[in-house]
Amino acid sequence: MDMKDIERINELYRKKKAGTLTPEEQKEQERLRAEYIHAVRENLRGTLNHTKVQYPDGSVVDLGKKYGHKE
Repeated sequence: MDMKDIERINELYRKKKAGTLTPEEQKEQERLRAEYIHAVRENLRGTLNHTKVQYPDGSVVDLGKKYGHKE
């Protein structure tokens, strides 16, 4: 997802708010939003897969190993 797509999402949002969104644009908006949500989730999943938590007792838990690498 690049900035061009995000700008298009925002443009379609403004058109929807103004009440001038066509059915084709609504489908495009839904598709772009789904792509954006997928990209955010994959980014978060990648971050969590490389995160380790250290507890006060000194034990360390690797979240990627504990919950599995779902990449």
